[in-house]
Amino acid sequence: MRTQEKKFYKIGDVADILNIPESTLRFWEKKFTVIKPKRTSGNTRYYTLDDIEKIKMVYYLVKEKGLKLEAAEQQIRQNSRNVSKRHEVIERLKGIREELLSLEASLNAIDS
Repeated sequence: MRTQEKKFYKIGDVADILNIPESTLRFWEKKFTVIKPKRTSGNTRYYTLDDIEKIKMVYYLVKEKGLKLEAAEQQIRQNSRNVSKRHEVIERLKGIREELLSLEASLNAIDS
């Protein structure tokens, strides 16, 4: 879930970055008040890095923690800083786990 440094991202870009369908983004936009992409006169959505971070929080709460949409919205409204920090820690731990698994595979290849 890495992002390139651009100022605005179209919905397809965000869907690719987060590996979720565009339809999920549109649905979450309706359900979560924190997701408010900018729109052009032609109704094209443009997401900022801040929008993407909020979507990542929603993803974490809904897809990874298994919260219902209403509970996730409440968590974000009441304690978004804590949710964001927990999400960051989990992402770092996942990265460390991947590195350790890669090192283990390298060591196993040497032993073989």
